[in-house]
Amino acid sequence: VQALIATAVMAEQKSTATPHTLTLMAGPIDTSKNPTRVNEFSKKHPMSWFRNVAIMTVPHGYPGEGRKVYPGFMQLGGFISMNQQAHMRKYIDFYQNLFLGEEEDADRFRAFYDEYLAVLDMPAEFYLETIERVFKNNEVARGAITYKGQPVNFESIENTPLLTVEGANDDICGLGQTEAAQHLCKNIPKSKRKHHVQQGAGHYGIFSGSQFRKHIRPLITDFIHKFA
Repeated sequence: VQALIATAVMAEQKSTATPHTLTLMAGPIDTSKNPTRVNEFSKKHPMSWFRNVAIMTVPHGYPGEGRKVYPGFMQLGGFISMNQQAHMRKYIDFYQNLFLGEEEDADRFRAFYDEYLAVLDMPAEFYLETIERVFKNNEVARGAITYKGQPVNFESIENTPLLTVEGANDDICGLGQTEAAQHLCKNIPKSKRKHHVQQGAGHYGIFSGSQFRKHIRPLITDFIHKFA
């Protein structure tokens, strides 16, 4: 979402720093398209709930102490809770692999979870504004989003080729939510657009893992090299 807005602002300003290409992956550009449990959750709770429950203060002795943040462990807990059975199965298989001496499979498990469990805290302001403006109000899709008080004009993007990528099995960012950027950026020529739905990929699989390595990364690389 932020990348799309930044590109539109720079294009409007005729900035020399406007990206040569733009790739959007599993991002909630239009949250009204195929709403997921995440979309429904954000609408169900008032902003006061998110401020009181999801925001915490970094404790004394930790980098950034005193800052208000949305803790990474809460985001991780949310992800895991959506697929608890699958994660439990992976851990059972892992210990079975260790018992049977199947080190290669065990190493794959370790590598996956070393990355999956690595999370960062988000500044409270960023998190709360995203919940309110992107998820609740759907301001990007409605053309109501602003930057420094000025409306963001996505039609100003004319010369930046656009690639949108979605996962067919994404249960966090539903199909069509990212593709919506193609409809907002009306002045990008058809020859400079591409939309891709990766079959068999969930939300995490769009950014990491075998599906990403075999299909998505080469797609992005080819797109960038073609236009950059």
